[in-house]
Amino acid sequence: MSGNNNADSARYKVVVNHEEQYSIWPAARENPVGWRDAGTIGTKAECLAYIREAWADMRPLSLRRTMEKQEG
Repeated sequence: MSGNNNADSARYKVVVNHEEQYSIWPAARENPVGWRDAGTIGTKAECLAYIREAWADMRPLSLRRTMEKQEG
Protein backbone atom coordinates (compact mmCIF):
# COMPACT_ATOMS: atom_id res chain seq x y z
CA MET A 1 0.00 0.00 0.00
CA SER A 2 1.36 3.39 -0.95
CA GLY A 3 1.62 6.23 1.53
CA ASN A 4 0.61 8.72 -1.16
CA ASN A 5 -2.83 10.05 -0.15
CA ASN A 6 -3.21 11.95 -3.44
CA ALA A 7 -3.33 8.68 -5.39
CA ASP A 8 -6.34 7.50 -3.36
CA SER A 9 -9.39 7.72 -5.64
CA ALA A 10 -11.80 6.17 -3.13
CA ARG A 11 -14.79 8.21 -1.93
CA TYR A 12 -15.03 9.06 1.74
CA LYS A 13 -17.49 10.84 3.97
CA VAL A 14 -16.89 12.92 7.06
CA VAL A 15 -18.51 11.53 10.19
CA VAL A 16 -18.86 13.09 13.64
CA ASN A 17 -19.66 11.55 17.02
CA HIS A 18 -21.53 12.80 20.11
CA GLU A 19 -18.32 14.43 21.39
CA GLU A 20 -18.06 16.45 18.15
CA GLN A 21 -14.94 14.56 17.09
CA TYR A 22 -14.49 14.13 13.35
CA SER A 23 -13.20 11.28 11.20
CA ILE A 24 -13.42 10.01 7.65
CA TRP A 25 -15.13 6.79 6.66
CA PRO A 26 -15.56 4.98 3.33
CA ALA A 27 -18.62 6.58 1.68
CA ALA A 28 -20.15 3.26 0.67
CA ARG A 29 -20.04 1.79 4.17
CA GLU A 30 -22.58 2.17 6.93
CA ASN A 31 -21.44 4.56 9.63
CA PRO A 32 -19.79 3.05 12.68
CA VAL A 33 -22.02 2.88 15.76
CA GLY A 34 -22.21 6.27 17.47
CA TRP A 35 -21.18 8.30 14.41
CA ARG A 36 -23.39 10.37 12.07
CA ASP A 37 -22.79 12.02 8.70
CA ALA A 38 -21.32 15.52 8.85
CA GLY A 39 -22.53 16.25 5.32
CA THR A 40 -19.34 16.05 3.28
CA ILE A 41 -18.41 13.35 0.76
CA GLY A 42 -15.34 13.47 -1.46
CA THR A 43 -11.78 12.36 -1.84
CA LYS A 44 -9.68 11.71 1.23
CA ALA A 45 -7.94 15.06 0.74
CA GLU A 46 -11.25 16.93 0.40
CA CYS A 47 -12.65 15.32 3.55
CA LEU A 48 -9.49 16.03 5.54
CA ALA A 49 -9.56 19.66 4.37
CA TYR A 50 -13.17 19.94 5.58
CA ILE A 51 -12.19 18.52 8.97
CA ARG A 52 -9.30 21.00 9.31
CA GLU A 53 -11.81 23.83 8.85
CA ALA A 54 -14.69 22.41 10.90
CA TRP A 55 -12.84 20.96 13.87
CA ALA A 56 -11.33 24.10 15.35
CA ASP A 57 -11.38 22.91 18.98
CA MET A 58 -10.18 19.33 19.25
CA ARG A 59 -11.23 18.91 22.87
CA PRO A 60 -14.20 16.54 23.31
CA LEU A 61 -17.53 18.33 23.82
CA SER A 62 -17.90 16.97 27.35
CA LEU A 63 -14.51 18.43 28.35
CA ARG A 64 -15.35 21.83 26.83
CA ARG A 65 -18.62 21.92 28.75
CA THR A 66 -16.92 20.95 32.03
CA MET A 67 -14.28 23.64 31.56
CA GLU A 68 -16.96 26.25 30.77
CA LYS A 69 -18.80 25.39 34.01
CA GLN A 70 -15.58 25.74 36.00
CA GLU A 71 -14.85 29.13 34.42
CA GLY A 72 -18.38 30.44 34.84
